[in-house]
Amino acid sequence: MTDGHTTLLGVDGRDGMSGPYGSRLLHGWYATGGAADLDEHLGRYGSPPLPRSANAADLLVRAVEDAGLTGRGGAAFPTGRKLRTVAGGKGTAVVVANGMESEPASRKDETLLDLAPHLVLDGAALAAAAVGADVAHLCLPRTRQGQADALREAVEERQRLGVDLVAVLVHELPHHYVSSEETSLVRWLNGGDARPLATPPRPFEKGVGRRPTLIDNVETLAHLALIARYGPGWFRSAGRPDAPGTTLVTLSGALRTPGVYEVPMGLTLGEVLDVAGGAAEPLGTLLLGGFFGNWLPVGQALHVPFTKQDLASLGAGPGAGVIVALPGRACGLAEAARVLGYLAAQSARQCGPCRLGLPAVAEDFADLAWGRPDTQVLRRLEGRVGLLAGRGACRHPDGASRFAATALRVFADDVRHHLSLGPCAGAGQEPVLPVPETPVPDEPEWR
Repeated sequence: MTDGHTTLLGVDGRDGMSGPYGSRLLHGWYATGGAADLDEHLGRYGSPPLPRSANAADLLVRAVEDAGLTGRGGAAFPTGRKLRTVAGGKGTAVVVANGMESEPASRKDETLLDLAPHLVLDGAALAAAAVGADVAHLCLPRTRQGQADALREAVEERQRLGVDLVAVLVHELPHHYVSSEETSLVRWLNGGDARPLATPPRPFEKGVGRRPTLIDNVETLAHLALIARYGPGWFRSAGRPDAPGTTLVTLSGALRTPGVYEVPMGLTLGEVLDVAGGAAEPLGTLLLGGFFGNWLPVGQALHVPFTKQDLASLGAGPGAGVIVALPGRACGLAEAARVLGYLAAQSARQCGPCRLGLPAVAEDFADLAWGRPDTQVLRRLEGRVGLLAGRGACRHPDGASRFAATALRVFADDVRHHLSLGPCAGAGQEPVLPVPETPVPDEPEWR
């Protein structure tokens, strides 16, 4: 399945719930090479085992806790703890399935919703039953109209057959980088703009309709649907004891077969890249976590396991499963400058760090990448990057600051070259990172 950017490839092509790289969420595609409709889904998995009593709901939450499932949207927060907190809140709960995937370097959620939509819908229904919710919302970007229509048809078919106990409503939100943030979803569902809200309260306290709200990434919910069927021991049979299960990763850049893959947690970064055929040319650095992520030199990273715990020692994390392999010939400063220009244009424009600080950092980075900068530019840039984090109304300036800071550190040799000799040959090459080129209007649509 290709769209010009990503190719989805099965790892082993064999039927069964596991292969050498753990075909679980994408098992149906590996088995048939196509997306699963409801008949095929029910034939393979049966109806979701919805808990119909408080005791059964508690057992489901406990199973998720025992499985050690963590969020696959980027924060890796324990899913069982979220379920239990929302279930214990005051008032009837709400569930929100986050399929926005605003990270341009990620395609895993879109792929999952295309190929296994009913696993996600099962997960939303099960999560609703676990926390006592009377409605579930599935949020998608407006740029995926065809997918939204297909999911509405899937929901209607499930309702006709009585598969779910709660209504699932499919929504299409404005597509901005910050619109996938959980408080942006709450704000939009409450009738406002798809821009982040200041916290507290957090959504689990007062979210949609000021009710306790569980917000989970769609991949997380799909894992929950399988745990409910097969149990925590089965889930833990893949991965490591301290990082159980499988995860979807989007692998791009200078790799032989870039695409979306499912891998067990705990593989080294080098092993994860090998799933995509390995490097197509000599690599220089890896970008982990996308545009809010961290740059790592290849020599430092390849033997590190792809887990939150192990990557933390390098100041990085798996994020939403994004890994971009940057070839050694590319200019990291130019790649970073393009990303920072995009992030500056994609801010919510609600506070000083986003309205003033981030555009200034992006301008300095562009000067460093393509201009004739002097040491004053570097000193000014380092100072501005240090002022971004922790000062915004949301996490947008924090993520941009982390991205910029790691770029300055990892590409220090490029910085020295640009300061002394001007732009390198790589600065004028075709970009590697998938930075959207669509211009952002002066007054973007937020509602």
